[in-house]
Amino acid sequence: MVWNLANSITELRSRKLSGQLTWTGPLLVVSARTVLLIIFQALFAAVLALRHHQYAWTAAGRWWTVYGTLVDLGCITLMWRFMRREGIGFRDLIGRLRPRDILSGLCWFAVFFPLLGACLPLASRLVYGNWFPDVDHGVVVARLPLWAAIYTLSLWWIIWTPAEQTTYQAYALPRLEALTKRPFVAMLIVAFWWALQHCAVPFVFGWRYPIWRVLATFPACLLFLLVYQRTRRLPPLIIAQWGGDIFVAIMSVAPAVFGH
Repeated sequence: MVWNLANSITELRSRKLSGQLTWTGPLLVVSARTVLLIIFQALFAAVLALRHHQYAWTAAGRWWTVYGTLVDLGCITLMWRFMRREGIGFRDLIGRLRPRDILSGLCWFAVFFPLLGACLPLASRLVYGNWFPDVDHGVVVARLPLWAAIYTLSLWWIIWTPAEQTTYQAYALPRLEALTKRPFVAMLIVAFWWALQHCAVPFVFGWRYPIWRVLATFPACLLFLLVYQRTRRLPPLIIAQWGGDIFVAIMSVAPAVFGH
């Protein structure tokens, strides 16, 4: 596949030499989603605490698909600021959608979704000692107002997936590769932060939950990065992740929609 020249490793190394590309941008961007998710959960929890909610932090975490869009906007803004310094735009990162990308994306979905489905119970077995994590059901399945459930089902995943893929794959990965000069080291850094992000959707206090989430999602994150490293095509991977995020949207708001 043809790599977008403006986002090629050769061009990025040239920008590194000219001072347009430094460690600051990639390191801030690769960690931004995790940090912003926790910050917005804290802000929502503060609002609920002021309203005398007894379990403000847990209740705030159930809104993550709503404030997740604010996280997306924050990351997009952060990337835009650093890309302006490089003299490129988002089209240079994402590339054009081709008709065959749809079929390719569906095929990759058929690979990634079963992998994640297998890793979740295996990681739970390692961390919790059973096939299902000992986590409050309300942490995963949100009892949100109907409008928030509709938003999650209609708009959240449309924005979340391309923002996430662009953050980790199209922006952070090639820049860290250019800076480290070691592709696999760059992939490990990005895969770690990408998996760590899942500990904050939502963030739960305690050591077992974050370890479970990292172990469960790290293989899929690493495989995403390996595929992107090989193909240099982002649209098929966005389509592949859309399939998984639609499932997450349905499962996370089921009580609000179906009344259970």
